[in-house]
Amino acid sequence: MFVSTNPATEEIVGRYPAISGEECSHRLSESADAGRQWANTPLDERVRILDQLGSLLLRDDLLQSSAAMITSEMGKPIEQARAEVRKCASVCHYVVEHAHRLFAAVPVDAGFASGHVLAAPLGTILCIMPWNFPFWQFFRFAVPALAAGNSVLLKHAPTTWGSALAAVEICRMAGIPDGVVQPLMIDVEHIASAIASHHVHAVTFTGSTKAGAIVAEHAGRAVKKTVLELGGSDPYLVLDDANIDAAVEACVAGRMVNTGQSCVAAKRWIVADSLYDAFLERAKNVVAQHVVGDPQHPATTLGPIARPDLRDQLRRQVAESIEAGACYHGGGQSLPSTGYFVEPGILEAQPGTVAFDDELFGPVACLTRAVSDDHAIALANASVYGLGAAVFSSNTTRAHHVAGRIRSGMVFVNTFVRSDPRLPFGGVGMSGYGRELGHAGMMEFVNLRTIVRHQP
Repeated sequence: MFVSTNPATEEIVGRYPAISGEECSHRLSESADAGRQWANTPLDERVRILDQLGSLLLRDDLLQSSAAMITSEMGKPIEQARAEVRKCASVCHYVVEHAHRLFAAVPVDAGFASGHVLAAPLGTILCIMPWNFPFWQFFRFAVPALAAGNSVLLKHAPTTWGSALAAVEICRMAGIPDGVVQPLMIDVEHIASAIASHHVHAVTFTGSTKAGAIVAEHAGRAVKKTVLELGGSDPYLVLDDANIDAAVEACVAGRMVNTGQSCVAAKRWIVADSLYDAFLERAKNVVAQHVVGDPQHPATTLGPIARPDLRDQLRRQVAESIEAGACYHGGGQSLPSTGYFVEPGILEAQPGTVAFDDELFGPVACLTRAVSDDHAIALANASVYGLGAAVFSSNTTRAHHVAGRIRSGMVFVNTFVRSDPRLPFGGVGMSGYGRELGHAGMMEFVNLRTIVRHQP
Protein backbone atom coordinates (compact mmCIF):
# COMPACT_ATOMS: atom_id res chain seq x y z
CA MET A 1 0.00 0.00 0.00
CA PHE A 2 1.32 3.41 -0.99
CA VAL A 3 0.34 6.26 1.34
CA SER A 4 0.40 9.97 0.55
CA THR A 5 0.73 12.22 3.59
CA ASN A 6 0.31 15.98 3.56
CA PRO A 7 3.71 17.23 4.83
CA ALA A 8 2.18 20.47 6.11
CA THR A 9 -0.57 18.86 8.20
CA GLU A 10 0.72 15.29 8.60
CA GLU A 11 -2.72 14.04 7.53
CA ILE A 12 -3.11 11.13 5.11
CA VAL A 13 -4.47 12.35 1.78
CA GLY A 14 -4.51 9.09 -0.16
CA ARG A 15 -3.93 5.35 -0.09
CA TYR A 16 -3.05 3.47 -3.25
CA PRO A 17 -2.72 -0.33 -3.36
CA ALA A 18 0.31 -1.87 -5.01
CA ILE A 19 -0.48 -4.12 -7.95
CA SER A 20 0.27 -7.84 -7.88
CA GLY A 21 3.02 -9.49 -9.88
CA GLU A 22 0.37 -10.91 -12.21
CA GLU A 23 -1.15 -7.47 -12.78
CA CYS A 24 2.30 -6.02 -13.37
CA SER A 25 2.97 -8.62 -16.07
CA HIS A 26 -0.39 -7.82 -17.65
CA ARG A 27 0.35 -4.08 -17.75
CA LEU A 28 3.78 -4.65 -19.25
CA SER A 29 2.26 -6.76 -22.00
CA GLU A 30 -0.61 -4.32 -22.55
CA SER A 31 1.82 -1.42 -22.78
CA ALA A 32 3.86 -3.21 -25.43
CA ASP A 33 0.75 -4.05 -27.48
CA ALA A 34 -0.65 -0.53 -27.21
CA GLY A 35 2.78 0.88 -28.01
CA ARG A 36 2.98 -0.98 -31.30
CA GLN A 37 -0.35 0.51 -32.37
CA TRP A 38 0.72 3.97 -31.16
CA ALA A 39 3.97 3.72 -33.14
CA ASN A 40 1.92 3.05 -36.28
CA THR A 41 -0.30 6.06 -35.61
CA PRO A 42 0.62 8.84 -38.07
CA LEU A 43 2.86 11.53 -36.58
CA ASP A 44 0.25 14.16 -37.45
CA GLU A 45 -2.26 12.41 -35.20
CA ARG A 46 0.20 11.93 -32.34
CA VAL A 47 1.10 15.61 -32.52
CA ARG A 48 -2.57 16.63 -32.57
CA ILE A 49 -3.21 14.64 -29.39
CA LEU A 50 -0.18 16.12 -27.63
CA ASP A 51 -1.34 19.61 -28.60
CA GLN A 52 -4.67 18.78 -26.97
CA LEU A 53 -2.78 17.54 -23.91
CA GLY A 54 -1.09 20.94 -23.61
CA SER A 55 -4.45 22.69 -23.82
CA LEU A 56 -5.96 20.47 -21.13
CA LEU A 57 -3.09 21.18 -18.75
CA LEU A 58 -3.97 24.88 -19.03
CA ARG A 59 -7.70 24.36 -18.56
CA ASP A 60 -8.46 26.12 -15.31
CA ASP A 61 -10.27 23.31 -13.49
CA LEU A 62 -7.56 20.76 -14.31
CA LEU A 63 -4.77 23.22 -13.60
CA GLN A 64 -6.18 24.09 -10.20
CA SER A 65 -6.96 20.51 -9.17
CA SER A 66 -3.56 19.26 -10.35
CA ALA A 67 -1.74 22.00 -8.45
CA ALA A 68 -3.77 21.30 -5.31
CA MET A 69 -2.87 17.62 -5.52
CA ILE A 70 0.84 18.41 -5.94
CA THR A 71 0.83 20.73 -2.94
CA SER A 72 -1.12 18.35 -0.72
CA GLU A 73 1.23 15.45 -1.48
CA MET A 74 4.67 17.08 -1.34
CA GLY A 75 4.21 20.55 0.15
CA LYS A 76 5.17 22.82 -2.73
CA PRO A 77 3.76 26.37 -2.30
CA ILE A 78 0.56 26.52 -4.32
CA GLU A 79 1.70 29.27 -6.68
CA GLN A 80 4.77 27.19 -7.55
CA ALA A 81 2.55 24.14 -8.08
CA ARG A 82 0.42 26.05 -10.57
CA ALA A 83 3.56 27.20 -12.35
CA GLU A 84 4.70 23.58 -12.55
CA VAL A 85 1.50 22.51 -14.30
CA ARG A 86 1.75 25.43 -16.75
CA LYS A 87 5.32 24.42 -17.50
CA CYS A 88 4.10 20.96 -18.46
CA ALA A 89 1.88 22.58 -21.06
CA SER A 90 4.87 24.46 -22.43
CA VAL A 91 6.77 21.25 -23.14
CA CYS A 92 3.74 19.94 -25.05
CA HIS A 93 3.68 23.01 -27.23
CA TYR A 94 7.45 22.89 -27.79
CA VAL A 95 7.30 19.27 -28.92
CA VAL A 96 4.33 19.96 -31.17
CA GLU A 97 6.27 22.76 -32.84
CA HIS A 98 9.39 20.68 -33.54
CA ALA A 99 8.24 17.07 -33.87
CA HIS A 100 7.71 17.02 -37.62
CA ARG A 101 11.18 18.36 -38.37
CA LEU A 102 13.04 16.16 -35.88
CA PHE A 103 11.22 12.91 -36.56
CA ALA A 104 11.09 13.28 -40.35
CA ALA A 105 13.20 11.02 -42.56
CA VAL A 106 16.51 12.68 -43.50
CA PRO A 107 17.82 11.85 -47.02
CA VAL A 108 21.43 10.66 -47.18
CA ASP A 109 23.66 10.23 -50.23
CA ALA A 110 26.39 7.75 -49.25
CA GLY A 111 28.11 7.83 -52.64
CA PHE A 112 27.66 4.15 -53.42
CA ALA A 113 23.97 4.24 -52.51
CA SER A 114 21.20 6.53 -51.38
CA GLY A 115 18.83 6.27 -48.49
CA HIS A 116 17.53 8.01 -45.41
CA VAL A 117 17.80 8.05 -41.64
CA LEU A 118 14.54 7.72 -39.75
CA ALA A 119 13.87 8.43 -36.05
CA ALA A 120 11.82 5.36 -35.14
CA PRO A 121 10.47 4.66 -31.63
CA LEU A 122 12.38 2.31 -29.32
CA GLY A 123 9.23 0.73 -27.88
CA THR A 124 8.09 0.82 -24.26
CA ILE A 125 9.99 3.14 -21.90
CA LEU A 126 9.89 2.61 -18.14
CA CYS A 127 10.15 5.91 -16.32
CA ILE A 128 10.91 6.02 -12.61
CA MET A 129 9.96 9.44 -11.35
CA PRO A 130 10.60 11.46 -8.15
CA TRP A 131 8.31 13.33 -5.79
CA ASN A 132 9.77 16.86 -5.94
CA PHE A 133 8.25 17.89 -9.29
CA PRO A 134 5.61 15.16 -9.66
CA PHE A 135 4.02 16.55 -12.84
CA TRP A 136 6.97 18.26 -14.54
CA GLN A 137 9.46 15.41 -14.22
CA PHE A 138 6.97 13.04 -15.84
CA PHE A 139 5.72 15.26 -18.64
CA ARG A 140 9.14 16.58 -19.63
CA PHE A 141 10.20 12.99 -20.38
CA ALA A 142 6.89 11.56 -21.55
CA VAL A 143 5.79 14.13 -24.12
CA PRO A 144 8.87 13.79 -26.38
CA ALA A 145 8.85 10.00 -25.92
CA LEU A 146 5.18 9.82 -26.89
CA ALA A 147 5.69 12.10 -29.87
CA ALA A 148 8.37 9.70 -31.13
CA GLY A 149 5.87 6.84 -30.95
CA ASN A 150 6.92 5.15 -27.71
CA SER A 151 4.62 3.89 -24.99
CA VAL A 152 5.27 4.82 -21.36
CA LEU A 153 5.19 2.92 -18.07
CA LEU A 154 5.10 5.25 -15.07
CA LYS A 155 6.62 4.08 -11.78
CA HIS A 156 6.19 7.17 -9.61
CA ALA A 157 7.49 7.97 -6.13
CA PRO A 158 5.56 6.11 -3.41
CA THR A 159 4.30 9.34 -1.78
CA THR A 160 2.96 11.07 -4.90
CA TRP A 161 0.75 8.51 -6.59
CA GLY A 162 -2.21 10.87 -6.48
CA SER A 163 -0.33 13.30 -8.72
CA ALA A 164 0.83 10.46 -10.95
CA LEU A 165 -2.68 9.12 -11.50
CA ALA A 166 -3.96 12.63 -12.17
CA ALA A 167 -1.28 13.06 -14.85
CA VAL A 168 -2.18 9.71 -16.45
CA GLU A 169 -5.87 10.65 -16.47
CA ILE A 170 -5.16 13.94 -18.26
CA CYS A 171 -3.22 11.96 -20.89
CA ARG A 172 -6.28 9.75 -21.36
CA MET A 173 -8.58 12.79 -21.61
CA ALA A 174 -6.35 14.23 -24.34
CA GLY A 175 -6.95 11.14 -26.48
CA ILE A 176 -3.84 9.08 -25.84
CA PRO A 177 -5.11 5.50 -26.33
CA ASP A 178 -5.57 3.16 -23.39
CA GLY A 179 -2.39 1.33 -22.49
CA VAL A 180 -0.01 3.80 -24.10
CA VAL A 181 0.55 5.58 -20.76
CA GLN A 182 0.31 3.05 -17.94
CA PRO A 183 0.81 3.57 -14.19
CA LEU A 184 2.97 0.81 -12.73
CA MET A 185 2.26 0.78 -9.00
CA ILE A 186 4.96 -1.64 -7.90
CA ASP A 187 7.19 -1.81 -4.84
CA VAL A 188 10.92 -1.19 -5.14
CA GLU A 189 11.78 -4.87 -4.99
CA HIS A 190 9.87 -5.50 -8.25
CA ILE A 191 11.60 -2.81 -10.31
CA ALA A 192 14.48 -5.08 -11.35
CA SER A 193 12.12 -7.63 -12.88
CA ALA A 194 10.21 -4.87 -14.69
CA ILE A 195 13.46 -3.55 -16.17
CA ALA A 196 14.44 -7.08 -17.24
CA SER A 197 11.08 -7.73 -18.95
CA HIS A 198 11.29 -8.16 -22.72
CA HIS A 199 8.35 -5.75 -22.95
CA VAL A 200 10.54 -2.87 -21.67
CA HIS A 201 13.03 -1.39 -24.14
CA ALA A 202 14.62 1.50 -22.20
CA VAL A 203 14.58 3.14 -18.77
CA THR A 204 14.72 6.72 -17.58
CA PHE A 205 15.27 7.56 -13.93
CA THR A 206 15.22 10.80 -11.97
CA GLY A 207 16.28 10.68 -8.34
CA SER A 208 19.24 10.05 -6.09
CA THR A 209 22.64 9.02 -7.39
CA LYS A 210 22.60 5.87 -5.25
CA ALA A 211 19.26 4.69 -6.63
CA GLY A 212 20.23 5.70 -10.17
CA ALA A 213 23.33 3.51 -10.03
CA ILE A 214 21.16 0.52 -9.08
CA VAL A 215 18.76 1.19 -11.94
CA ALA A 216 21.67 1.51 -14.37
CA GLU A 217 23.12 -1.78 -13.13
CA HIS A 218 19.88 -3.66 -13.76
CA ALA A 219 19.41 -2.03 -17.17
CA GLY A 220 23.01 -2.75 -18.09
CA ARG A 221 22.57 -6.45 -17.42
CA ALA A 222 19.63 -6.42 -19.81
CA VAL A 223 21.52 -4.23 -22.33
CA LYS A 224 18.89 -1.50 -22.26
CA LYS A 225 19.41 2.19 -22.75
CA THR A 226 19.12 4.47 -19.73
CA VAL A 227 18.89 8.18 -19.12
CA LEU A 228 19.80 9.19 -15.56
CA GLU A 229 18.92 12.58 -14.07
CA LEU A 230 20.50 12.39 -10.63
CA GLY A 231 21.60 14.63 -7.76
CA GLY A 232 23.52 17.86 -7.89
CA SER A 233 25.43 20.32 -5.74
CA ASP A 234 25.35 23.27 -8.09
CA PRO A 235 28.03 25.95 -7.57
CA TYR A 236 27.13 29.62 -8.06
CA LEU A 237 30.25 31.71 -8.62
CA VAL A 238 29.99 35.40 -7.75
CA LEU A 239 33.03 37.16 -9.22
CA ASP A 240 34.44 40.39 -7.81
CA ASP A 241 32.84 42.57 -10.51
CA ALA A 242 29.34 41.12 -10.13
CA ASN A 243 26.24 43.20 -9.46
CA ILE A 244 25.96 42.11 -5.85
CA ASP A 245 22.25 42.85 -5.42
CA ALA A 246 21.31 40.90 -8.54
CA ALA A 247 23.63 38.05 -7.54
CA VAL A 248 22.14 37.80 -4.06
CA GLU A 249 18.59 37.78 -5.40
CA ALA A 250 19.40 35.06 -7.95
CA CYS A 251 21.36 32.91 -5.49
CA VAL A 252 18.65 33.02 -2.83
CA ALA A 253 15.86 32.46 -5.36
CA GLY A 254 17.75 29.57 -6.89
CA ARG A 255 18.32 28.00 -3.49
CA MET A 256 14.82 28.43 -2.06
CA VAL A 257 12.62 27.44 -5.02
CA ASN A 258 10.54 24.36 -4.18
CA THR A 259 11.72 24.82 -0.57
CA GLY A 260 15.22 23.95 -1.74
CA GLN A 261 14.17 20.50 -2.93
CA SER A 262 15.55 20.65 -6.45
CA CYS A 263 18.52 18.93 -8.06
CA VAL A 264 19.51 22.23 -9.74
CA ALA A 265 19.08 24.43 -6.68
CA ALA A 266 21.83 26.97 -5.92
CA LYS A 267 23.47 24.81 -3.28
CA ARG A 268 27.02 26.21 -3.06
CA TRP A 269 27.55 29.97 -3.20
CA ILE A 270 31.21 30.65 -4.01
CA VAL A 271 31.81 34.38 -3.55
CA ALA A 272 34.84 36.55 -4.29
CA ASP A 273 36.70 37.72 -1.19
CA SER A 274 36.08 41.42 -1.85
CA LEU A 275 32.28 40.91 -1.98
CA TYR A 276 31.98 38.14 0.57
CA ASP A 277 31.00 40.06 3.73
CA ALA A 278 28.53 42.32 1.94
CA PHE A 279 27.06 39.33 0.09
CA LEU A 280 26.53 37.43 3.34
CA GLU A 281 24.74 40.31 5.06
CA ARG A 282 22.45 40.94 2.10
CA ALA A 283 21.75 37.24 1.62
CA LYS A 284 20.79 36.87 5.29
CA ASN A 285 18.28 39.71 4.88
CA VAL A 286 16.76 38.21 1.72
CA VAL A 287 16.52 34.74 3.27
CA ALA A 288 14.78 36.23 6.31
CA GLN A 289 12.09 37.71 4.05
CA HIS A 290 10.87 34.26 3.00
CA VAL A 291 7.53 33.23 4.46
CA VAL A 292 7.47 29.73 5.95
CA GLY A 293 4.04 28.24 6.44
CA ASP A 294 0.92 26.71 4.94
CA PRO A 295 1.77 25.97 1.29
CA GLN A 296 -1.88 26.44 0.31
CA HIS A 297 -1.64 30.11 1.32
CA PRO A 298 -0.64 32.32 -1.64
CA ALA A 299 1.75 34.40 0.50
CA THR A 300 3.82 31.36 1.52
CA THR A 301 7.18 31.05 -0.24
CA LEU A 302 8.61 28.10 1.71
CA GLY A 303 6.53 25.05 2.49
CA PRO A 304 7.49 21.93 4.43
CA ILE A 305 10.07 19.33 3.52
CA ALA A 306 8.28 16.50 1.72
CA ARG A 307 8.89 13.75 4.28
CA PRO A 308 9.94 13.55 7.95
CA ASP A 309 13.01 11.42 7.13
CA LEU A 310 14.20 14.03 4.63
CA ARG A 311 13.65 16.80 7.18
CA ASP A 312 15.63 14.86 9.79
CA GLN A 313 18.43 14.15 7.32
CA LEU A 314 18.77 17.85 6.51
CA ARG A 315 18.89 18.72 10.20
CA ARG A 316 21.63 16.13 10.73
CA GLN A 317 23.63 17.52 7.83
CA VAL A 318 23.42 21.04 9.26
CA ALA A 319 24.43 19.81 12.72
CA GLU A 320 27.37 17.81 11.36
CA SER A 321 28.55 20.81 9.35
CA ILE A 322 28.44 23.07 12.40
CA GLU A 323 30.32 20.46 14.44
CA ALA A 324 33.00 20.42 11.68
CA GLY A 325 33.44 24.19 11.89
CA ALA A 326 30.74 25.70 9.70
CA CYS A 327 29.02 28.88 10.89
CA TYR A 328 25.23 28.82 10.65
CA HIS A 329 23.05 31.87 9.99
CA GLY A 330 19.36 31.09 10.48
CA GLY A 331 16.51 32.92 8.87
CA GLY A 332 14.86 33.66 12.21
CA GLN A 333 11.40 32.47 11.20
CA SER A 334 9.04 30.79 13.63
CA LEU A 335 7.97 27.38 12.35
CA PRO A 336 4.50 25.82 12.50
CA SER A 337 4.13 23.25 15.27
CA THR A 338 2.70 20.67 12.86
CA GLY A 339 4.32 19.55 9.63
CA TYR A 340 7.82 18.82 8.38
CA PHE A 341 9.13 22.37 8.37
CA VAL A 342 12.74 23.51 8.64
CA GLU A 343 14.28 26.92 9.10
CA PRO A 344 15.93 28.41 6.01
CA GLY A 345 19.51 29.45 6.51
CA ILE A 346 23.09 29.81 5.33
CA LEU A 347 26.12 27.75 6.32
CA GLU A 348 29.57 29.29 5.92
CA ALA A 349 31.50 26.12 5.17
CA GLN A 350 34.67 24.80 3.57
CA PRO A 351 35.49 21.67 1.56
CA GLY A 352 35.56 18.69 3.87
CA THR A 353 32.27 19.58 5.55
CA VAL A 354 28.96 17.91 4.81
CA ALA A 355 27.50 21.23 3.66
CA PHE A 356 30.11 21.60 0.92
CA ASP A 357 30.74 17.98 -0.05
CA ASP A 358 27.24 16.48 0.04
CA GLU A 359 23.93 17.48 -1.46
CA LEU A 360 21.68 19.42 0.94
CA PHE A 361 18.07 18.94 -0.17
CA GLY A 362 16.27 21.79 1.51
CA PRO A 363 16.37 25.56 2.08
CA VAL A 364 19.93 25.78 3.44
CA ALA A 365 22.76 27.20 1.32
CA CYS A 366 26.52 26.69 1.65
CA LEU A 367 28.64 29.87 1.38
CA THR A 368 32.38 29.70 0.67
CA ARG A 369 34.98 32.43 0.11
CA ALA A 370 37.14 32.46 -3.06
CA VAL A 371 40.35 34.50 -3.35
CA SER A 372 40.57 34.42 -7.18
CA ASP A 373 38.78 33.21 -10.27
CA ASP A 374 41.03 30.15 -10.38
CA HIS A 375 40.21 29.39 -6.74
CA ALA A 376 36.48 29.80 -7.41
CA ILE A 377 36.66 27.40 -10.36
CA ALA A 378 38.63 24.87 -8.31
CA LEU A 379 36.00 25.05 -5.56
CA ALA A 380 33.20 24.68 -8.10
CA ASN A 381 34.81 21.56 -9.56
CA ALA A 382 35.58 20.04 -6.14
CA SER A 383 32.47 17.88 -6.30
CA VAL A 384 31.47 14.47 -7.56
CA TYR A 385 28.42 16.11 -9.11
CA GLY A 386 28.20 18.03 -12.35
CA LEU A 387 24.64 19.09 -13.05
CA GLY A 388 24.26 22.88 -13.22
CA ALA A 389 26.26 25.99 -12.33
CA ALA A 390 25.98 29.75 -12.53
CA VAL A 391 28.48 32.60 -12.91
CA PHE A 392 27.84 36.25 -11.96
CA SER A 393 29.96 38.99 -13.50
CA SER A 394 29.47 42.35 -15.20
CA ASN A 395 32.04 41.29 -17.83
CA THR A 396 30.41 38.86 -20.25
CA THR A 397 33.71 37.71 -21.74
CA ARG A 398 35.12 36.96 -18.31
CA ALA A 399 31.94 35.17 -17.23
CA HIS A 400 31.96 32.92 -20.28
CA HIS A 401 35.64 32.15 -19.81
CA VAL A 402 34.96 31.04 -16.24
CA ALA A 403 31.83 29.15 -17.30
CA GLY A 404 33.83 27.21 -19.85
CA ARG A 405 36.09 25.81 -17.12
CA ILE A 406 33.31 24.51 -14.89
CA ARG A 407 32.56 20.81 -15.11
CA SER A 408 28.80 20.61 -15.49
CA GLY A 409 26.05 19.88 -17.96
CA MET A 410 24.69 23.44 -17.80
CA VAL A 411 26.05 26.87 -16.89
CA PHE A 412 23.87 29.98 -16.61
CA VAL A 413 25.35 33.48 -16.57
CA ASN A 414 23.86 36.18 -14.29
CA THR A 415 20.75 34.16 -13.45
CA PHE A 416 19.83 30.97 -11.63
CA VAL A 417 19.70 27.53 -13.25
CA ARG A 418 16.34 26.20 -14.36
CA SER A 419 14.92 23.72 -16.84
CA ASP A 420 13.27 24.96 -20.02
CA PRO A 421 11.66 22.99 -22.89
CA ARG A 422 14.04 24.66 -25.38
CA LEU A 423 17.27 23.72 -23.56
CA PRO A 424 18.85 20.28 -23.08
CA PHE A 425 18.88 19.36 -19.41
CA GLY A 426 21.28 16.92 -17.76
CA GLY A 427 24.64 16.48 -16.12
CA VAL A 428 27.94 14.65 -15.93
CA GLY A 429 29.72 12.67 -13.23
CA MET A 430 27.50 11.55 -10.37
CA SER A 431 24.74 13.77 -11.74
CA GLY A 432 24.04 11.19 -14.44
CA TYR A 433 24.03 11.09 -18.21
CA GLY A 434 21.72 11.64 -21.14
CA ARG A 435 19.54 14.66 -21.75
CA GLU A 436 15.94 15.69 -21.43
CA LEU A 437 14.30 18.63 -23.19
CA GLY A 438 15.53 20.57 -26.19
CA HIS A 439 16.22 18.82 -29.47
CA ALA A 440 18.72 16.49 -27.75
CA GLY A 441 16.10 15.32 -25.27
CA MET A 442 13.58 14.64 -28.00
CA MET A 443 16.04 12.25 -29.65
CA GLU A 444 17.02 10.20 -26.59
CA PHE A 445 14.43 7.46 -27.00
CA VAL A 446 14.49 6.88 -30.73
CA ASN A 447 16.11 4.30 -32.95
CA LEU A 448 18.03 6.22 -35.61
CA ARG A 449 17.33 3.66 -38.30
CA THR A 450 19.34 3.78 -41.52
CA ILE A 451 17.52 2.68 -44.70
CA VAL A 452 19.81 2.21 -47.73
CA ARG A 453 18.77 1.80 -51.37
CA HIS A 454 21.40 0.44 -53.73
CA GLN A 455 20.84 0.32 -57.46
CA PRO A 456 22.64 -2.76 -58.91
